[in-house]
Amino acid sequence: MTWPAGYGRTVLAEVDSTLNEASRRFPTLTGPEWILARHQTAARGRRGRAWSNPQGNFAATLMLRDIAPMDGGLRSFTASLALYDAFVAATGRPAGFALKWPNDVLLNGGKVAGILLETIGKGGLSIGIGVNLAEAPAPAQVEQRALRPVSLMAETGARITPEEFLELLAAAFAKYEAQMRQFGFAPIRTAWLARAARLGEVITARLPNEEITGTFQTVDEQGQLVLTTANGPRMIAAGDVFF
Repeated sequence: MTWPAGYGRTVLAEVDSTLNEASRRFPTLTGPEWILARHQTAARGRRGRAWSNPQGNFAATLMLRDIAPMDGGLRSFTASLALYDAFVAATGRPAGFALKWPNDVLLNGGKVAGILLETIGKGGLSIGIGVNLAEAPAPAQVEQRALRPVSLMAETGARITPEEFLELLAAAFAKYEAQMRQFGFAPIRTAWLARAARLGEVITARLPNEEITGTFQTVDEQGQLVLTTANGPRMIAAGDVFF
Protein backbone atom coordinates (compact mmCIF):
# COMPACT_ATOMS: atom_id res chain seq x y z
CA MET A 1 0.00 0.00 0.00
CA THR A 2 1.03 3.60 -0.65
CA TRP A 3 0.75 6.00 2.25
CA PRO A 4 -1.78 8.73 1.34
CA ALA A 5 -0.30 12.06 0.32
CA GLY A 6 -0.79 14.89 2.80
CA TYR A 7 -1.34 12.64 5.83
CA GLY A 8 1.21 12.58 8.64
CA ARG A 9 2.06 9.53 10.70
CA THR A 10 3.35 9.20 14.26
CA VAL A 11 3.99 5.83 15.92
CA LEU A 12 4.48 5.79 19.71
CA ALA A 13 5.58 2.92 21.93
CA GLU A 14 3.30 4.08 24.76
CA VAL A 15 0.90 6.92 25.53
CA ASP A 16 -1.96 7.55 27.93
CA SER A 17 -4.44 7.81 25.07
CA THR A 18 -4.02 8.57 21.38
CA LEU A 19 -7.03 10.89 21.69
CA ASN A 20 -5.24 12.83 24.44
CA GLU A 21 -2.08 12.93 22.34
CA ALA A 22 -4.02 14.32 19.39
CA SER A 23 -5.33 17.13 21.60
CA ARG A 24 -1.83 17.94 22.79
CA ARG A 25 -0.43 18.03 19.25
CA PHE A 26 -3.34 19.85 17.63
CA PRO A 27 -1.94 23.40 18.00
CA THR A 28 1.24 22.51 16.07
CA LEU A 29 -0.19 20.30 13.34
CA THR A 30 -1.00 21.87 9.98
CA GLY A 31 -2.65 18.88 8.31
CA PRO A 32 -4.24 15.51 9.02
CA GLU A 33 -2.15 13.26 11.27
CA TRP A 34 -2.44 9.60 12.28
CA ILE A 35 -1.18 8.80 15.79
CA LEU A 36 -0.68 5.10 16.51
CA ALA A 37 0.28 3.72 19.92
CA ARG A 38 1.49 0.19 20.59
CA HIS A 39 0.25 0.54 24.16
CA GLN A 40 -2.22 2.89 25.90
CA THR A 41 -2.29 3.33 29.66
CA ALA A 42 -5.65 5.18 29.81
CA ALA A 43 -7.62 4.14 26.74
CA ARG A 44 -11.27 5.16 26.68
CA GLY A 45 -14.39 4.54 24.67
CA ARG A 46 -17.74 6.31 24.33
CA ARG A 47 -19.18 8.17 27.34
CA GLY A 48 -15.87 7.83 29.20
CA ARG A 49 -16.00 4.05 29.34
CA ALA A 50 -12.71 2.21 29.65
CA TRP A 51 -11.44 0.59 26.46
CA SER A 52 -9.53 -2.67 26.77
CA ASN A 53 -6.39 -2.64 24.63
CA PRO A 54 -4.53 -5.99 24.81
CA GLN A 55 -1.08 -6.38 23.28
CA GLY A 56 -1.13 -6.60 19.50
CA ASN A 57 -4.41 -4.75 19.05
CA PHE A 58 -4.81 -1.52 17.11
CA ALA A 59 -5.19 1.86 18.83
CA ALA A 60 -4.91 5.03 16.78
CA THR A 61 -6.38 8.50 16.36
CA LEU A 62 -6.68 10.53 13.19
CA MET A 63 -6.65 14.28 13.74
CA LEU A 64 -8.42 16.34 11.05
CA ARG A 65 -8.60 20.11 10.62
CA ASP A 66 -11.15 22.40 8.95
CA ILE A 67 -14.18 20.25 9.73
CA ALA A 68 -17.49 22.11 9.93
CA PRO A 69 -19.35 21.39 13.19
CA MET A 70 -22.34 19.99 11.30
CA ASP A 71 -20.11 17.55 9.41
CA GLY A 72 -18.05 16.16 12.28
CA GLY A 73 -20.44 13.35 13.17
CA LEU A 74 -20.53 12.16 9.56
CA ARG A 75 -16.89 11.13 9.85
CA SER A 76 -18.00 8.06 11.80
CA PHE A 77 -19.38 6.83 8.47
CA THR A 78 -16.19 7.50 6.51
CA ALA A 79 -14.14 5.88 9.27
CA SER A 80 -16.34 2.78 9.45
CA LEU A 81 -16.25 2.37 5.66
CA ALA A 82 -12.47 2.69 5.77
CA LEU A 83 -12.32 0.04 8.48
CA TYR A 84 -14.52 -2.25 6.40
CA ASP A 85 -12.20 -1.90 3.40
CA ALA A 86 -9.11 -2.41 5.57
CA PHE A 87 -10.58 -5.61 7.00
CA VAL A 88 -11.40 -6.92 3.53
CA ALA A 89 -7.88 -6.12 2.37
CA ALA A 90 -6.38 -7.82 5.44
CA THR A 91 -8.47 -10.99 5.13
CA GLY A 92 -9.12 -11.20 1.42
CA ARG A 93 -12.88 -11.54 1.91
CA PRO A 94 -15.87 -9.37 2.87
CA ALA A 95 -17.90 -12.20 4.40
CA GLY A 96 -18.89 -11.64 8.02
CA PHE A 97 -18.19 -7.89 8.23
CA ALA A 98 -20.99 -5.35 8.80
CA LEU A 99 -21.35 -1.76 10.03
CA LYS A 100 -23.39 -0.98 13.15
CA TRP A 101 -24.79 2.50 13.63
CA PRO A 102 -23.33 4.78 14.75
CA ASN A 103 -19.70 3.74 15.16
CA ASP A 104 -18.93 0.01 15.36
CA VAL A 105 -17.73 -2.65 12.96
CA LEU A 106 -19.00 -6.20 13.41
CA LEU A 107 -17.46 -9.52 12.47
CA ASN A 108 -19.60 -12.65 12.55
CA GLY A 109 -22.05 -10.76 14.74
CA GLY A 110 -19.50 -9.62 17.34
CA LYS A 111 -17.79 -6.25 17.81
CA VAL A 112 -14.32 -6.15 16.27
CA ALA A 113 -13.79 -2.36 16.11
CA GLY A 114 -15.10 0.87 17.61
CA ILE A 115 -14.87 4.55 16.70
CA LEU A 116 -14.94 7.59 19.00
CA LEU A 117 -15.21 11.17 17.73
CA GLU A 118 -14.04 14.18 19.73
CA THR A 119 -13.82 17.84 18.73
CA ILE A 120 -10.57 19.73 19.27
CA GLY A 121 -10.28 23.48 19.31
CA LYS A 122 -11.78 25.34 16.34
CA GLY A 123 -12.54 23.11 13.37
CA GLY A 124 -10.53 20.17 14.71
CA LEU A 125 -11.78 16.61 14.94
CA SER A 126 -10.16 13.52 16.42
CA ILE A 127 -11.28 10.09 15.22
CA GLY A 128 -10.19 7.48 17.75
CA ILE A 129 -10.21 3.89 16.45
CA GLY A 130 -9.73 0.68 18.39
CA VAL A 131 -9.53 -2.70 16.66
CA ASN A 132 -9.29 -6.17 18.19
CA LEU A 133 -6.64 -7.46 15.83
CA ALA A 134 -5.03 -10.12 18.00
CA GLU A 135 -7.22 -10.52 21.08
CA ALA A 136 -10.75 -9.67 22.19
CA PRO A 137 -11.54 -8.36 25.68
CA ALA A 138 -13.26 -10.76 28.05
CA PRO A 139 -17.09 -10.53 27.90
CA ALA A 140 -17.09 -9.39 31.54
CA GLN A 141 -15.24 -6.23 30.46
CA VAL A 142 -18.09 -4.96 28.29
CA GLU A 143 -21.36 -3.42 29.41
CA GLN A 144 -24.53 -5.43 29.88
CA ARG A 145 -26.41 -6.19 26.63
CA ALA A 146 -23.44 -5.16 24.51
CA LEU A 147 -22.40 -7.38 21.63
CA ARG A 148 -19.74 -9.96 22.36
CA PRO A 149 -16.22 -8.75 21.55
CA VAL A 150 -14.33 -10.70 18.88
CA SER A 151 -10.85 -10.52 17.40
CA LEU A 152 -9.82 -10.55 13.76
CA MET A 153 -7.30 -13.33 14.31
CA ALA A 154 -9.67 -15.67 16.17
CA GLU A 155 -12.51 -15.22 13.70
CA THR A 156 -10.57 -15.25 10.41
CA GLY A 157 -7.05 -16.49 11.14
CA ALA A 158 -5.59 -13.27 9.72
CA ARG A 159 -2.45 -12.07 11.47
CA ILE A 160 -1.58 -8.43 10.94
CA THR A 161 0.41 -5.94 13.01
CA PRO A 162 -1.01 -2.57 14.04
CA GLU A 163 1.48 -0.83 11.75
CA GLU A 164 0.42 -2.96 8.78
CA PHE A 165 -3.24 -2.37 9.53
CA LEU A 166 -2.65 1.39 9.73
CA GLU A 167 -1.29 1.34 6.16
CA LEU A 168 -4.51 -0.27 4.92
CA LEU A 169 -6.77 1.95 7.01
CA ALA A 170 -5.08 5.24 6.16
CA ALA A 171 -5.28 4.59 2.42
CA ALA A 172 -8.96 3.63 2.64
CA PHE A 173 -9.86 6.61 4.82
CA ALA A 174 -8.11 9.08 2.49
CA LYS A 175 -10.23 7.75 -0.40
CA TYR A 176 -13.52 8.22 1.47
CA GLU A 177 -12.50 11.58 2.92
CA ALA A 178 -11.72 12.88 -0.57
CA GLN A 179 -15.10 11.61 -1.73
CA MET A 180 -16.85 13.31 1.20
CA ARG A 181 -15.18 16.64 0.54
CA GLN A 182 -15.91 16.55 -3.19
CA PHE A 183 -19.41 15.05 -3.33
CA GLY A 184 -20.80 15.39 0.19
CA PHE A 185 -22.41 12.73 2.34
CA ALA A 186 -24.75 11.16 -0.25
CA PRO A 187 -22.32 8.59 -1.76
CA ILE A 188 -20.92 7.79 1.69
CA ARG A 189 -24.44 7.18 2.97
CA THR A 190 -25.23 4.85 0.06
CA ALA A 191 -22.04 2.85 0.58
CA TRP A 192 -22.60 2.62 4.33
CA LEU A 193 -26.19 1.41 3.99
CA ALA A 194 -25.04 -1.33 1.62
CA ARG A 195 -22.90 -2.70 4.48
CA ALA A 196 -25.25 -1.90 7.40
CA ALA A 197 -26.01 -4.49 10.06
CA ARG A 198 -29.69 -5.34 10.73
CA LEU A 199 -31.11 -2.99 8.10
CA GLY A 200 -34.84 -3.76 7.85
CA GLU A 201 -34.87 -5.57 11.19
CA VAL A 202 -36.17 -4.64 14.64
CA ILE A 203 -33.55 -3.02 16.88
CA THR A 204 -33.51 -0.93 20.07
CA ALA A 205 -31.91 2.49 20.50
CA ARG A 206 -31.10 3.60 24.03
CA LEU A 207 -31.22 7.34 24.63
CA PRO A 208 -30.46 9.13 27.91
CA ASN A 209 -34.11 9.14 29.00
CA GLU A 210 -35.80 6.42 26.95
CA GLU A 211 -35.43 3.33 24.83
CA ILE A 212 -36.96 3.17 21.36
CA THR A 213 -37.65 -0.11 19.59
CA GLY A 214 -38.52 -0.19 15.92
CA THR A 215 -37.55 -1.36 12.46
CA PHE A 216 -34.25 0.00 11.19
CA GLN A 217 -35.51 1.81 8.09
CA THR A 218 -32.50 3.84 6.97
CA VAL A 219 -29.95 6.51 7.87
CA ASP A 220 -31.05 9.96 6.74
CA GLU A 221 -29.10 12.74 5.02
CA GLN A 222 -27.83 14.02 8.40
CA GLY A 223 -26.61 10.59 9.50
CA GLN A 224 -29.51 10.07 11.89
CA LEU A 225 -30.87 6.61 12.55
CA VAL A 226 -34.46 6.28 11.29
CA LEU A 227 -36.68 3.75 13.04
CA THR A 228 -40.24 2.86 12.10
CA THR A 229 -42.16 2.44 15.36
CA ALA A 230 -45.77 1.82 16.35
CA ASN A 231 -46.07 5.59 16.84
CA GLY A 232 -44.52 6.52 13.51
CA PRO A 233 -40.96 7.24 12.35
CA ARG A 234 -38.32 8.31 14.87
CA MET A 235 -35.09 10.06 13.91
CA ILE A 236 -32.25 9.50 16.36
CA ALA A 237 -29.14 11.67 16.25
CA ALA A 238 -27.16 9.86 18.94
CA GLY A 239 -27.61 6.78 21.10
CA ASP A 240 -26.58 3.19 21.74
CA VAL A 241 -28.08 0.48 19.57
CA PHE A 242 -28.86 -3.03 20.77
CA PHE A 243 -30.02 -6.05 18.78
